[in-house]
Amino acid sequence: MATKQELRSDETKKSIVAAAGELFSSRGYDAVTMREIAKEAGCSHTTIYIYFKDKEALLHQLSMPPLLSLMEQMEQLLGEQGAPESKLKAISLAFIEFCLANRNMYALFFNVKSVRVDEANPETEINQVRNKLFGKLTGAVRECLHPATDDGGALLSARIYFFALHGIVATYIHSDETVEQLMGRLSETFRITFEVLLTGLNDKATRPAN
Repeated sequence: MATKQELRSDETKKSIVAAAGELFSSRGYDAVTMREIAKEAGCSHTTIYIYFKDKEALLHQLSMPPLLSLMEQMEQLLGEQGAPESKLKAISLAFIEFCLANRNMYALFFNVKSVRVDEANPETEINQVRNKLFGKLTGAVRECLHPATDDGGALLSARIYFFALHGIVATYIHSDETVEQLMGRLSETFRITFEVLLTGLNDKATRPAN
């Protein structure tokens, strides 16, 4: 059984993480200081460093569990039986739903301290996961492309597809509708969007060069 001191320590850590999430989502990661997080959490500006050495450590604490959960969901969907196009649609819908369900933290999860999505060996663990997610998407997109598509074409297509997914998220990130309402109303539109994207990408790949 945990001691009272251990319980207090755990509560303090949870308060710090919750305060960081609130401030990051409302004001932006770069604008917030560790001192402000400590104040919001109700602890001293020295106590916060007992638990987290800097804001990047808090970014990791807030982002890693949800991103790893998304990774697991995508892997499960990709491992199911079905046509490549169906799998791509499934992970695309899962990605959009995840982002809209976490709309207040969306920028934190994917943009803060990010690197190029095709960087092979990112330094930080969060960027390793971000780039693995992009790698899963790239593989799923490639399975749907014309067989003659080379590695460069597949990466280009994946980037375009990725931009489109983020564009969809950005369109609805400030909506007053719940994620359930948005997905219920727009899932079919999203599926058609994916089909149009793939059609365009394959048309481009098979069109003779000028």
